[in-house]
Amino acid sequence: MRGGERRGPGGAQGKGALEELPEQPHEQPHGWAERDGTGLRRSTESEVYDDGTNTFFWRAHTLTVLFILTCALGYVTLLEETPQDTAYNTKRGIVASILVFLCFGVTQAKDGPFSRPHPAYWRFWLCVSVVYELFLIFILFQTVQDGRQFMKYIDPQLGVPLPERDYGGNCLIYDPGNETDPFHNIWDKLDGFVPAHFFGWYLKTLMIRDWWMCMIISVMFEFLEYSLEHQLPNFSECWWDHWIMDVILCNGLGIYCGMKTLSWLSLKTYKWQGLWNIPTYKGKMKRIVFQFTPYSWVKFEWKPASSLRRWLAVCGIIFVFLLAELNTFYLKFVLWMPPEHYLVLLRLVFFVNVGGVAMREIYDFMDDPKFHKKLGQQAWLVATITATEFLIVVKYDPHTLTLSLPFYITQCWILGIILVLTWTAWRFFIRDITLRYKEIRRQKQEHRYEKDKCLSNGDGHSSILDEQTGNKLRERKI
Repeated sequence: MRGGERRGPGGAQGKGALEELPEQPHEQPHGWAERDGTGLRRSTESEVYDDGTNTFFWRAHTLTVLFILTCALGYVTLLEETPQDTAYNTKRGIVASILVFLCFGVTQAKDGPFSRPHPAYWRFWLCVSVVYELFLIFILFQTVQDGRQFMKYIDPQLGVPLPERDYGGNCLIYDPGNETDPFHNIWDKLDGFVPAHFFGWYLKTLMIRDWWMCMIISVMFEFLEYSLEHQLPNFSECWWDHWIMDVILCNGLGIYCGMKTLSWLSLKTYKWQGLWNIPTYKGKMKRIVFQFTPYSWVKFEWKPASSLRRWLAVCGIIFVFLLAELNTFYLKFVLWMPPEHYLVLLRLVFFVNVGGVAMREIYDFMDDPKFHKKLGQQAWLVATITATEFLIVVKYDPHTLTLSLPFYITQCWILGIILVLTWTAWRFFIRDITLRYKEIRRQKQEHRYEKDKCLSNGDGHSSILDEQTGNKLRERKI
């Protein structure tokens, strides 16, 4: 049975067996609701109706993959002549090793939280994560020169220092000196990175599923660009490029469209039927399209101010997000990859596919650690990859990273860190101590009031105390 399917409560026991067993009351965890006797689901999770159809598309094909893989290796071994080219054979051997590992992982790896369009799709990206992490570890253990020259084996055009470019330039929105096109500065910024920013933040919103967190990450990254423009020249942008084109237009519009999509997904009815159980062709086509939508939906409620654990977790998520964003630019810089190179695009596609799974696993681990006792495998790999990328940047160009921040930027960051630490101490320590003190003081005042009321009766005790004493005596007699 696939996870999340709604089935009737019967199981393998018959009616007589059910009548012999008394119904045991069970306590539901906080934030979870009953799912028609089949188990527990979160109150933020949509209810799923599934007829349980298990077609050829959903069955495991381990023997089929094993047979095809063995035939392919046998063909290469017995029928194909091995070229006398060491470099070519080395590349082909590495690619073949990766493909065999991917075949094993797609058929044998553990399923993640997503099942659409197919669990094998997400197992594939899990294995790609392992391969990418191993590649990063290999690059990390090379010398700076060897690591940069190794990129030539992937693309001969790499391994060459990048030319210096001016990214700031003239920041006038209206340039009166250019009579032909006074708005040329704006048109120069409208390149392929504008739709990339929009779709990037649209997909990030679908991963994070929270408007406030998305806006904080968006604004924080612009502050990081301001702070680090003395290290990387492509961080130097015009003020209107930072706040109008990036934050408001590209990022803001992407976040808005993402939130609208989240609203639709949370209201959507998740009722699944087998393709051959649908009578009309229109219904079959609709079912094929919906195969690429989520199987079910969980609304993320991060609640960072509810506890210190969740607050630290949310801060950690924001930190890793920002670090992964910075790694995109610093890796290009230290490994000498131009921004338009296909490896840069492949890395972004990779993070789009693994980021959603990682965020869901992190949320499950935060939301209820009793059911999810350890961090998910994809979330673990994403965190490891982000840390390894940063270590490569540190090793390959420590001089750039150690360039001191301007004094006014340092002051701003120190002030921001102090404000965050002060709020954290007040919210989770000082405020709790104050509330606890007020509660104790209120209880003491109530106790004093009851004592004074008892003394005012003249007999030294109240009718409430008499009633409580009488109840205790009756309980002892019984």
